[in-house]
Amino acid sequence: MLLKENASVEKLSGRYFTPQPIADFISRWVLDQGTRVRTILEPSAGEGVFLNSVSRINQARNASVVSIEIDEETARKAVNNKNYNWYETWESFNNENNKPPKAVINDDFYAAYKNGLGQKRFQAILGNPPYIRYQYLKEEQRNEQSEILTSNFMKSNKLINAWVSFTVACVSCMDSTSRIGFVIPAELLQVKYSEDLRKFLVGQLNRCTIITFDNLVFEDIEQEVVLLLGEKIANDEEHLIRIVSFSDADALDMDVVNAEEFIEADLHSGKWTKYFLDGDQLNLIARIKRDRRFVKFSDIAKCEVGITTGNNKYFCINVETVKKYHLQKYCRPLIARSVNIHGVQFLNEDWQENIDSGARTYLLDLTPFDSKKFTKGLLDYIKWGEENDYNTSYKTQIRDEWYKVPSVWSPDIFFLRRNYQFPKVMLNTDDVNAVSTDTMHRVKLKRHENGKRLIVSYYNTLGLLFSELEGRSYGGGVLEILPGEVGNIILTNIFSEEVISNREVDALFQRIDSFIRQNGSDNIEQLLDETDRRILIDVAGLSRDEVGILRSAWKRLKN
Repeated sequence: MLLKENASVEKLSGRYFTPQPIADFISRWVLDQGTRVRTILEPSAGEGVFLNSVSRINQARNASVVSIEIDEETARKAVNNKNYNWYETWESFNNENNKPPKAVINDDFYAAYKNGLGQKRFQAILGNPPYIRYQYLKEEQRNEQSEILTSNFMKSNKLINAWVSFTVACVSCMDSTSRIGFVIPAELLQVKYSEDLRKFLVGQLNRCTIITFDNLVFEDIEQEVVLLLGEKIANDEEHLIRIVSFSDADALDMDVVNAEEFIEADLHSGKWTKYFLDGDQLNLIARIKRDRRFVKFSDIAKCEVGITTGNNKYFCINVETVKKYHLQKYCRPLIARSVNIHGVQFLNEDWQENIDSGARTYLLDLTPFDSKKFTKGLLDYIKWGEENDYNTSYKTQIRDEWYKVPSVWSPDIFFLRRNYQFPKVMLNTDDVNAVSTDTMHRVKLKRHENGKRLIVSYYNTLGLLFSELEGRSYGGGVLEILPGEVGNIILTNIFSEEVISNREVDALFQRIDSFIRQNGSDNIEQLLDETDRRILIDVAGLSRDEVGILRSAWKRLKN
């Protein structure tokens, strides 16, 4: 975890200033309401990028603009060269009888919200909420965030990033007919901690447009963002949503957005990833979920996190270290990194190849051994670890014996936690019986003989599609999938020899393994053509058109 004292000013304050093309686009959309907008709120003014945009739009010419910025130096930049009045606090502005039409208020938005701003209503709200991770917030700020959630009938949660409660507070300030336009992290679409926010937004907004980008749009910041464009429409009971994608900020086009159709929002939906798909794709996915020819991953196996060592650099060691300290009897074969995965089975020759390359291929597992009987070599290694502070991490400090890693066991299957082109799922063969760190999840089969069947059932378009639906983008094109999400992946039910013979399963398994060893992540669709034909069409009975719909859905989400 990045410690607060090591974090940048930007991370602590959440100030990442918006590119002007994005501010211009949001401002035009928010203010295009058919009539002149009378009241505007910019709750996180920064240096005035959005205020610049608003000042150039005719619909806002006579509007009252309330703008808030917590940092004084930044707020003064927002006032410079603009026709705005300066106020040191929200209260000083709120108590003035003849309020000016345009004001920049140097105050904490949360404090202003609590002291009366939350009772105001605005026709247009726009901005870029501060992105501050909860680790960097003070306890008072966490309490304020939690109060904002509960006051809007949401679950209390102090472990959320600042933009979540900020967004909730601003939506609560929307007039009966109004628009809101925000730049927020792409985490909105899928992460667990913003699930309650997603339900809040589709419940409060009659129209919700999410704009995504194929490329990063903030210079020098590895943070994927989306644009949230929300509408409240008085006396409208519909709740609709759409997702529109552009390559980057320069490609933003209002006509393209307006041409995209809305679909009915699921008020109980978990992730919004599915809204990237069209009606035919969503309907087929829904039918497959109800079809007995398919099963959940959790029906066949249990998925758990890999081993948490507390310090991989110390506990995951290479052959040179093993020999130096004579640690052979204390070590277990280890697969520690994704680069060590070659196919869909971890063979002894794979492990030997990793050993020869100098990789960390051994896990130090001391739990089965009596500390009083440790060899001199092991005692020297423990002493070396203490001299180099390998015993000072949180996980090692809470153990009775810091050098004993708990919950070490060999799974039937490994499931890589973070993946690029497609998830890696691999059989743990009996001739190695390896273990893994938490870079991989551990899968325990309910019936040991189903190992190859699970791999074959997974490596087709259906398995990869549901991985995209259940997982979440981790930035830079990486898909992260957690154990509970793995359990929700839908597989074709081939877990009986009456459906498909062991002989054919073995042949398909070897074909998949050989293909991935030879091609890696390249040309995976060539493999899917084969496995889809045999598993999804021949066994499950899907039509070629249906498989085509699933394939297009997978490619849409993957990209």
